[in-house]
Amino acid sequence: MGHTQAAAGVAGVIKMVMAMRHGVLPPSLHCEERSDQIDWSAGSVELLTEAREWPRAGRPRRAGISSFGISGTNAHVIVEEAPGEAVAEGGVVAPAVVVPWVVSAKSVEALAAQARRLVDVRAGSADVLDVGYSLATTRVVMEHRAVVLGGDGAALAALGAGEPHPGVVRGRARAGGRSAFLFTGQGAQRLGMGRGLYDAFPVFAAALDEVVSELDRYLDRPLREVMWGEDAEALNATGFAQPALFAVEVALFRLVEAWGVRPDVLVGHSIGELAAAHVAGVLSLADAARLVVARGRLMQALPEGGAMVAVQASEDEVLPLLTESVSIAAVNGPTSVVVSGAVDEVLAIGEHFSAQGRKTSRLSVSHAFHSPLMEPMLADFAAVAAELTFHTPESAFVSTVTGQSATDWQSPEYWVNQVRATVRFSDAVRTVEESGVRTFLELGPDSVLTALAQQTLEADEAVVTPALRKDRPEAETLLTALAQLHVSGLDVDWGAYFADTGARRVDLPTYPFQRQRYWMTAPTAGSGAGDTGQTALDHPVLRAAVPLPDSGGVVLTGRISASTHPWIADHDVLGSVLLPGTGFVELALRAGDEVGCRRLDELTLQAPLLLPERGGVAVQVVVGAADDDGRRTVTVHSRRSDQPDLPWTRHAEGVLSVQSAGAVADLVDWPPAGATEIPVASAYPDLAGAGYHYGPAFQGLKAAWRRGEELYAEVALPEETDPKGFGLHPALLDAAMHVGLLDIPGREGGGRTLLPFAWNGVALHTAGAATLRVRVTPIAQQDGLALTVADGDGNPVLSVESLLSRPVSMEQLSVEPGGDSLFQIVWSALSGSERAADVEW
Repeated sequence: MGHTQAAAGVAGVIKMVMAMRHGVLPPSLHCEERSDQIDWSAGSVELLTEAREWPRAGRPRRAGISSFGISGTNAHVIVEEAPGEAVAEGGVVAPAVVVPWVVSAKSVEALAAQARRLVDVRAGSADVLDVGYSLATTRVVMEHRAVVLGGDGAALAALGAGEPHPGVVRGRARAGGRSAFLFTGQGAQRLGMGRGLYDAFPVFAAALDEVVSELDRYLDRPLREVMWGEDAEALNATGFAQPALFAVEVALFRLVEAWGVRPDVLVGHSIGELAAAHVAGVLSLADAARLVVARGRLMQALPEGGAMVAVQASEDEVLPLLTESVSIAAVNGPTSVVVSGAVDEVLAIGEHFSAQGRKTSRLSVSHAFHSPLMEPMLADFAAVAAELTFHTPESAFVSTVTGQSATDWQSPEYWVNQVRATVRFSDAVRTVEESGVRTFLELGPDSVLTALAQQTLEADEAVVTPALRKDRPEAETLLTALAQLHVSGLDVDWGAYFADTGARRVDLPTYPFQRQRYWMTAPTAGSGAGDTGQTALDHPVLRAAVPLPDSGGVVLTGRISASTHPWIADHDVLGSVLLPGTGFVELALRAGDEVGCRRLDELTLQAPLLLPERGGVAVQVVVGAADDDGRRTVTVHSRRSDQPDLPWTRHAEGVLSVQSAGAVADLVDWPPAGATEIPVASAYPDLAGAGYHYGPAFQGLKAAWRRGEELYAEVALPEETDPKGFGLHPALLDAAMHVGLLDIPGREGGGRTLLPFAWNGVALHTAGAATLRVRVTPIAQQDGLALTVADGDGNPVLSVESLLSRPVSMEQLSVEPGGDSLFQIVWSALSGSERAADVEW
């Protein structure tokens, strides 16, 4: 399609899309009257001369756009009207609810920029509900998150400026975080609890109605009348307080569950544990209601008396002071204990700690719960529990009777014992935290357990938030808790939150990408090798060459660092990162190629080239003048790039020649006939035990075989390591020798840390190989071998007549450049037996 034709086609599509959106066909468009039944003979296709209404006729508008090119190329596109605007449906939220504006971004800066764009939206004519719905349901949720309550303009401005504001909940999502729900115990009840949620959220209202209906079957007065009346004394009576708490907590659970928030584990404090058991599936609603009412009624029927005192002390400090009439009712924190029992003895314990300057507080209760004074009601309560049906929990939970994950919630005896036993809330929170939970939501009418849990939790990143707080608007408080869960990383179904509000999808500001320039700065004029009198080289390490006029030699220069050559960092021997011996071979061969010497007759390594943690190393390869046979000396030197005053260190010296390689063996027959496969799955862990801590670039050994004394191997470079520019990548050639380092049964040499010392007769036949076949043949000298290297098809790549290696120690590798040489020439006297005439020199 030509440019003119393409432009015409695009223009036609744009016109038709706008026509679909507005329901009006503009002039200059060809139009057919009935798209499903065209009558060509009647001339139903015509050119519009004026705008015309375009009704839907019970189906989406569809149109075909044709574009005819002068060259004969024709194009035709069929477009269909986009779906109508999405409208929130369902039945979870009433329109009067507080609206969240949910914002997220990849970074803190982008989050602030997103908020600044929304400030203009808030100041305009956009509907707060529609914008909130669109933000929550049409945008990808990213790591840095914030929720602006009510879409408040001042809160948005504060978020855009990076300042705190009470109307903003913000945080950074944690990956893989677990969550827990905490169900509040008796004492948190208050008049009017749940009324605000009942008016705002239909799901809460339906759940509360269902629970209250079951509870009222066993109560002598309607529970809702007590909860939402004005008689605080009636609500605080145990017989009504416990059923009321159960009803509110179960309805709260059903509401947040409808918003997609589901916990990994449940924990309940006293009566709250029965609410947790019901939502976990242990008891049906009918059975749970009967047990809850019986619990409260039987407790209230006990003779009044007894006392409960909260003391600032540890459990170990309190235990010696207990009597037969006093017990620990609850361990709420490391230094937060409640004692319960006979009045005089409980108050005496409180006075004991008060005299030490500890905080103590007598609780306003009618009975001494979780104390010996509860025992008279246990038999009657056990009779009720025995008539109920208990089920295996469908959710994970931690018992506050034991403080551990329990297996007996489905036992009637558990719930009878639970009335009398200590509430080990602190132990339960510690167990939950050890399981990986970092986010806690308290379900209850106030933030009682939130403060207690924070006393026990040790993780700095732990988040504990209450669903409700007394004297706070309930709908706004619950939304704040939901927002806190969301910014902490929990999944929230915001679409369910907005369901049945009538909110519509609207256009939003685009994402504020934080643009960063990654283009490399163009080099300034005169910075190339040629501009400084050098010859540029196309090699990954050696970048320039300088001819020596007097001798006919040449100096090749380059630089090595972990940032420019990251593969070298994967060559770690005994804790030191150094250039492998194969690297010196590569440098010498490349230098020989520069002067026409294709063979490396010999190369002796004198000192390791250690790679510094920071900065780089300057490298020089010096090739001397040719002798009468065309042979040339070659040396490799280095020094730290950031320390130009240091002397150069000689690492290797050798001889290059123009001698041809002669006949070269191939490895076409593969695997070799009669060879036995050697397992290599544990090769690199085993080599690590010998001091070779190879990284990915050097872990190239894929398969190995043995035939007599010969070893064979397949090696390959990882995809991320590029062989381009090398004659043979040093990491690949190094991997070709790894089979000779393995500790193979019946063969000496494995288990030691060896480094190449002397190379002889090295010839490169083909450059650029990424996979190799290798034959390793031992030679007469100790730790000596010969190499035959071919490509993946068996064609010759490299041959090494002999390679001698020497053991190395950690102390030797720690020598700084310029220090003692790693390899030394030492005169070794022969014993008398070794002087025999049959010794071959």
